Amino acid sequence: MKRLLWLAAPALLAQSALPGLDYQVVPNWPLLPAGWNFRETPGIAADARGHVYVIHRGDHPVMEFDRDGKFLRAFGEGLFDRPHAVRIDPEGNIWTVDDTSHVVLKMDPAGRVRRVLGRWRAASDSSSSMTAKPPAGVQRGLRDEDIFKFNRPTDIAFGPAGDLYVSDGYGNSRVVKFSRDGTFLKEWGRKGNGEGEFNTPHSIAVDKQGRVYVADRENYRIQVFDADGKFLRQWAELGAPWGLYITPDQTLYMCDGYNNRVLKMTLDGKILGAFGGPGRLPGQFSFVHHLSVGPDGSVYTAEILNWRPQKFAHK
Repeated sequence: MKRLLWLAAPALLAQSALPGLDYQVVPNWPLLPAGWNFRETPGIAADARGHVYVIHRGDHPVMEFDRDGKFLRAFGEGLFDRPHAVRIDPEGNIWTVDDTSHVVLKMDPAGRVRRVLGRWRAASDSSSSMTAKPPAGVQRGLRDEDIFKFNRPTDIAFGPAGDLYVSDGYGNSRVVKFSRDGTFLKEWGRKGNGEGEFNTPHSIAVDKQGRVYVADRENYRIQVFDADGKFLRQWAELGAPWGLYITPDQTLYMCDGYNNRVLKMTLDGKILGAFGGPGRLPGQFSFVHHLSVGPDGSVYTAEILNWRPQKFAHK
C-alpha cells in the first residue's frame, strides 16, 4: 500500500488545479429490497432506456434498477467467482467479465447466457493462449473461441462493426480481439512499460472511429491504438486509470481509482474537469473502480472499498 500512495501523490497534488464538474450525488440511490446489501462493487452499466445494471461480489450478483433507483430484478446467482465488469452492447445484451473464473459471458436482455469466451476456471499458462493445432483427441474444425483461454480478464468493449475487445489484464498483459460471433482475430501487448506494453490493462473502450483506449493502470497512463492494435499515442500524468467509458458524443470518462476521483476528457486527451475525492460520505470515493453514463448524462460509479454504486446528476 505504501507504494500505491507514493505513486498516486503527483496526481493528488495536481487535483486542486483541475476544474470542477457540475455534478452532485443523488442521495439514497439505489433502493435495495429489505435485508439486501451490496458487497465489493466492481462494475456498473446503464442501457439505452436508462436502466442501470450493478454487478457485485455477493448474493444476487447482478441487479437491475431504473434511473430513479427502483429495484427491478436480480439474476446471475451461481455464475460468478469474482466479477470484475459489466457492459451493455448496442443490441442491449449484457456482458460480464469474471477475473478468477477467467470467462466473459454474453447474456441476452432476459439474463440467459448466450455465449462464453474463455474456459471456466481454466487460465492460460502463457502470454498467448491460442492453440496452434487442436490438442490430441480433439477433432479438427473446433472453433477458436472453444480453445481460447484468458488469465484473469478485466473488461470488454465493442467496436463499431461489432468486434469485441477484451483486456486480459491481471494474469496476462494484452488485448484480445474477437469477431462479432466470438471468433478469435488477434492479440497484442505484453508485460512492460514501452509503447504497446501493459502493466495491468484494467479497462477498455472503443470510439466511433474504431480506436481502442486501454487503461494501463499500473503504468499510470491511457494508451490508444487503431482497430488492429497499432499504437497511436498515450496520455500519462492523468492519475491511475481504472475504468473507462466513452459516451455517444465521444467524451471520455475515467475512474482514477487510487486518487478517488472521476475525470472527464476529450478524445485528444484534454482534461475537462474532475469530481469526487477520498472518503466514505455520499459523493466521495474509496477505490472507484468502474463507471457508466446514462442517456440523460447522469454518471454512475461502482466502488470496491465502500461496497456501493453511486449516481451523479447535473446540478
